[in-house]
Amino acid sequence: MSRGKTRILDEEEYDRLKRIHLFEQKLWKNGAVLIAGVDEAGRGPLAGPVVAAAVVIKEELLLPGLNDSKLVNPALRAALSREIKRKAAGWAVGIVPVGWIEKYNIHEASILAMKKALEQLKVKPDHILIDGCWPVRDVPVPQTTIVKGDTRSAVIAAASILAKTTRDAIMSYYGLLFPKYGFEQNKGYPTPAHLEAIARYGPCFLHRRTFRGVKEMDSEHQVECSF
Repeated sequence: MSRGKTRILDEEEYDRLKRIHLFEQKLWKNGAVLIAGVDEAGRGPLAGPVVAAAVVIKEELLLPGLNDSKLVNPALRAALSREIKRKAAGWAVGIVPVGWIEKYNIHEASILAMKKALEQLKVKPDHILIDGCWPVRDVPVPQTTIVKGDTRSAVIAAASILAKTTRDAIMSYYGLLFPKYGFEQNKGYPTPAHLEAIARYGPCFLHRRTFRGVKEMDSEHQVECSF
């Protein structure tokens, strides 16, 4: 099996995929047609935006390997991302930059990213499944929050894949612009090498200065950088 291709749909994997469609199946049986899943990526990093994705389906996504993006290797995530975009009834992403995260907080930024993703959908879902325990405010569509939804709902798992691959691509681009920090490898997360780079060079404008691991650094070492 190639790491860049989706897995083979054997009996065990088929049964797992059917189980993670239970929330969707219940909604379809109750009359919903288009079901959206929403998830975010980037709550924990020390740098970069928070990104959310919304995916809309009208039938099961029986994609081998579909799961919480954190449990899927990068090559398979990329392959799944392509398949999700091809098979979904609709999809969109929402991006909230570092400045907004700093002005408010990461929780509010995550909710806003989800709202942006939902607002950019070209199809209106009948119901929204959201990872976590917080609904998205000011979205006039019935919503269900699911704790650990990215492992319990197929459409949320699909959203987690798109959010993660989108954010990873953004951070890889930033890695080309600011190679000192290794963003293409760490994606902004607090790896030992990333923390060492912040200590050595100081944070740049992509860093979340209110986050532990960044705020302790002397602000006079801030790196001058621009787009």
